Amino acid sequence: MSDAPRPQVIAHRGASAYRPEHTLAAYRLAIALGADAIEPDIVPTRDGQLVLRHENEIGGTTDVATRPEFADRRRTQTIDGERITGWFTEDFTWAELATLRARERLPELRQASARFDGHYPLLRLRDLMALLDGAERPVRMVAELKHATHFAAAGLPLDELFAAEVASWGDRDRLVVESFEQTVLGQVRDRGVEAEYVYLLERRGKAADLVAREGSAAPSYASQLTDAGLAELARGVDGISPEASLLVRAAAGVTGRDGEDWRMLDHGLAASSLVARAHDRGLRVYTWTLRAENRFLPAPCRVGSSPAAHGDWHGFFGAVLSTGLDGVFADQPDLALEARAAL
Repeated sequence: MSDAPRPQVIAHRGASAYRPEHTLAAYRLAIALGADAIEPDIVPTRDGQLVLRHENEIGGTTDVATRPEFADRRRTQTIDGERITGWFTEDFTWAELATLRARERLPELRQASARFDGHYPLLRLRDLMALLDGAERPVRMVAELKHATHFAAAGLPLDELFAAEVASWGDRDRLVVESFEQTVLGQVRDRGVEAEYVYLLERRGKAADLVAREGSAAPSYASQLTDAGLAELARGVDGISPEASLLVRAAAGVTGRDGEDWRMLDHGLAASSLVARAHDRGLRVYTWTLRAENRFLPAPCRVGSSPAAHGDWHGFFGAVLSTGLDGVFADQPDLALEARAAL
């Protein structure tokens, strides 16, 4: 897809604003709407199958809580330093998970999507690969490996499981592998998987693999986005994907924040120099996640008081797309494509 339009529009968990995420319906709709790529989140089962869920905790995205036969699977564990209670994919076989049905993760915001609760089963990575194989046009897969350090400690090495699954499927034009942990990206690459490798970063915090290895001395995500940090990342990955607020945010009080040079845009927004600095060091730049609802928009782009109502998404999406980055993740890929067409 080297000749694909830029920035690429990546359907975040499928067309996840319109159908429950990571379902066949969400993926098919994303393709029909024209998305350049689809992003699945990947977690393992107890028997080593790779399933597509936002998190390994599935209480909020499936009907598992209503299934009495699985009531005793509910437990509390620590994942990447956070105590979480619920039902976890690593406690189920694929045969068990296949009996569950997906639910809308944000029903209070996306009531139309919630009408499809209970309609769709869970999917494995191989199911999405088969869908993309049968698509009428090339659609890239941007595969996110979740909680790799946690799963490795549980005896479920994501690098090994993922590499075996995609061994004869991907290439750099077709497959992107991303994670908030650079270690697993290097492990997958070392296993010979042909792909583009992208490191995900948050505005705050530290990567779980670095914390596991270095404790309190681990570098922060913010330090990895300095000029020196970007140069170091460029030695190990092809691109970065920081959260959108690191690229564009409300202009009020923005001067000097994060050590960035910010330039003023329309719509009360400002853009950082991060895209240009990363490009200067040979890194591609993606960002997550464009969403049209007021709840997810910066204050200058909100319209009315309802968190679920669409705000000035066109202004915000356009501002992000105009930074010169290489791709955006969007829950409403059709709206991101519309904003791209207006550039």
